[in-house]
Amino acid sequence: MIHHASVEASDLERSARFYDSVLRPLGWRRHIDTEERVAWGLVRPVFHVVARRGARNGGGHIAFGANGISAVKAAWEGGLNAGGVNQGDPGQRPEYGPTYYAAYLRDPDGHRVEITVGTD
Repeated sequence: MIHHASVEASDLERSARFYDSVLRPLGWRRHIDTEERVAWGLVRPVFHVVARRGARNGGGHIAFGANGISAVKAAWEGGLNAGGVNQGDPGQRPEYGPTYYAAYLRDPDGHRVEITVGTD
């Protein structure tokens, strides 16, 4: 079980707007919003974006579960509209399982973001 996850951001405000646009269609909301950290979750904060403390580019991967194909598409489109870079249009991913449907983005700091529905 994952308790929480975090990524660092070079521009916390820009990254917060990006993740608001990705996570809002999934039903997530902000639970923490400070000058050093923004965190989202359904009922508690589980995904944190923190102000970068050093010079390095993103390389992490985070996958957010969606409640359906329309939520995958809405989250992906929201991320693109908020400055994300397309890394894979929404679609079936049979290599991960017969019902796996996902879309991929890079966030403003280069972290790979997956929005998915289905089982592997």
